[in-house]
Amino acid sequence: MPSTKRRLAFFTILALVLIAGLPACSSGGATLDMMDMEHMPQSVQEAPTNVSDAYRFAAANPDLMQQFPCYCGCGSIGHTSNYACYVSGADAAGNLIFDSHALGCQICVDITLDVMRMLGDGEEVPDIQVVIDQTYGRYGPSNLP
Repeated sequence: MPSTKRRLAFFTILALVLIAGLPACSSGGATLDMMDMEHMPQSVQEAPTNVSDAYRFAAANPDLMQQFPCYCGCGSIGHTSNYACYVSGADAAGNLIFDSHALGCQICVDITLDVMRMLGDGEEVPDIQVVIDQTYGRYGPSNLP
């Protein structure tokens, strides 16, 4: 029987492999657009893969991610969608200004990863919105205007 440490290491590696493969996955659903890592701030590049993937996906899909709320309570800091947890705006040259909020908020990241997974599975946006609302609504109010 393998030791607990060995099993934990195996499942950690398995999870990282699965998460790292997520952006390239398409099981009959939409192809997931991702911003190139070199366009991400250093803090995002150094973040765990699931967090950096969420940033890369949100940054590449503003129109989509602005349709999804966040339920972590970030509406109180001015966020108006899940997208705002990652991107606060753009500078005069059109370069994105990244928000650091989602670097430390698992709810923000989980919502984005769930959207990514369901899109990859071929789910439609209205159906995904229902699942997000049902799953995360218990944590706090929606931040959508």
